Amino acid sequence: MSSREFPLAGSAAVSANEFVAAYRGMVVARLFEDKISALYRGGKIVGGVYVGRGQEAFSYALGGQLDRSLGDVYAPLIRDQAGRSAFGEPLIDAARTYLGSVEGPMRGRDGNIHRGRPLEGMPAMISHLGSSVSVINGMLMAKRSRGRSGVVGGVSAGDGATSTGAFHEGINQAAVERLPLVIAVADNQFAYSTPTSRQYACADLADRAIGYGIEGYSIDGTDLMECLITFRHAIARARAGAGPQLVVGKLLRLSGHGEHDDASYVPDEAKAGKWGRDCILRARERILADGFAGEVDLLALEGDVQSFVETTVATVQGEEPPNPARESWQALSTDRLIEGHF
Repeated sequence: MSSREFPLAGSAAVSANEFVAAYRGMVVARLFEDKISALYRGGKIVGGVYVGRGQEAFSYALGGQLDRSLGDVYAPLIRDQAGRSAFGEPLIDAARTYLGSVEGPMRGRDGNIHRGRPLEGMPAMISHLGSSVSVINGMLMAKRSRGRSGVVGGVSAGDGATSTGAFHEGINQAAVERLPLVIAVADNQFAYSTPTSRQYACADLADRAIGYGIEGYSIDGTDLMECLITFRHAIARARAGAGPQLVVGKLLRLSGHGEHDDASYVPDEAKAGKWGRDCILRARERILADGFAGEVDLLALEGDVQSFVETTVATVQGEEPPNPARESWQALSTDRLIEGHF
């Protein structure tokens, strides 16, 4: 049976330092998005704001364990701030995109979440969720055609995205081609307001791996240690030539679909249930319980992150938006704006 559950025999252990570093990455994402949400409510951000509250552990565990130095590529989604930062996206890139700075990766012209740096292995986010699978497939096949080996591609999706044709076609292609792909599905119980009971009839989305002929894992997406160990195993398997790996994380989105949504459709029993636990609070409790760090250390870490976030956002607030009188409005893939090949 290809669908597995944690724990994974023989998986590499996660050290105390690695665990605390992951916790810091999660806190960076949470505090940054709290700041962005406040700016949105204050009318300082145009467009929607979609945060990853409750999904930081699952997101970080993939983005933080891919290796850009080996040529790995990663396609995150709107709730993957933790994974983006862990993969190497500078926080100032995120702030500049939200606030429309001309200094940002998209030059302030492509919405506030559609950012990326393809040359550095991270394509811009696609709103048509599920389509990112085929984009990463293409990047992996391009590397294969050039003789590159040992490269892994990571792609994120939500439970709703698994209902799309693009998702199915992308995974089917990856399975047939035996691509080194790791697919992270955040099963956060709702696709906007549509519950999973109206999306799929299988017991667990990880069971779909069997039909594709790939390996699948079903884990607690609120448990940082479980997420780190499982993604470490899946990435290693993909890098070793075992083909696509499907990791499904059970969790609950601890906010609305976006900051415009009060999530009134989420029942109280779901919020109080197993998947409604806050992954950051759980990670913090484990650090203290297992002696990875002390309370004083964590308070210092959290204070440092808060200062980092505030300084980053303040810097960007002093930058200019695109100037229509001076800006070249050519597509970013043309003329002097071209990034080249990756």
